[in-house]
Amino acid sequence: MNERLKENYELALSKIHALDKDGRVTLLLATKMQTPEDINYLISLGAMVIGENKVNELLEKYEHYDKRASLHFIGTLQRNKVKYIYDKVDMIHSVDKMSLAEEINKQCAKIGKVMDILVEVNSGHEENKSGAMPEDVATLVRDCSALPYINVRGLMTMAPRCQTKEEYMKYFSLTKSLFDELFANEENAVLSMGMSQSYEYAIEAGATLVRLGSTIFGERKYL
Repeated sequence: MNERLKENYELALSKIHALDKDGRVTLLLATKMQTPEDINYLISLGAMVIGENKVNELLEKYEHYDKRASLHFIGTLQRNKVKYIYDKVDMIHSVDKMSLAEEINKQCAKIGKVMDILVEVNSGHEENKSGAMPEDVATLVRDCSALPYINVRGLMTMAPRCQTKEEYMKYFSLTKSLFDELFANEENAVLSMGMSQSYEYAIEAGATLVRLGSTIFGERKYL
């Protein structure tokens, strides 16, 4: 099992490095339904950013993580769940409304922590998906930036499931344009785009962080 994980991880890194001539892209391990043992093995190989999608799963696994890695929350986050993770994660990727940002700010104020966040962009204008509509993103970034315990680091998008590179690039290019407009002067800004089926396109479009799960872990489930 470890050998397969190592091969998959190293192959993904080699593909990223081939596309990322400037060394700007971070690989985040999307660790939903994966065992702490497998996660920690990959951390031992050099993976330094992990991301969980579910609050309950994060809490179950938290004590077992190798704490050398930075822990991000990458899934949809309900306001009433913020209180369980604000002191455990280094970044929240899925802020799509002001009420959520205000709750994060409120909880982080308790311990004087400034939380890094990404504003999520609904680049496909999908009615049943999370994320701020592209036309509302600039206002949300501005309003979130005014909160004292929030640091808006950049943008994230979950592109709709697409069949072709051209379709993916449409959504990634839209988000990159917003990113360039809003974070042009931020040297370490984060643009999180692309998952296992689309990360190579996302890097080509300008992503600085890609989220890889099945490419590395396969379909094995954590029970």
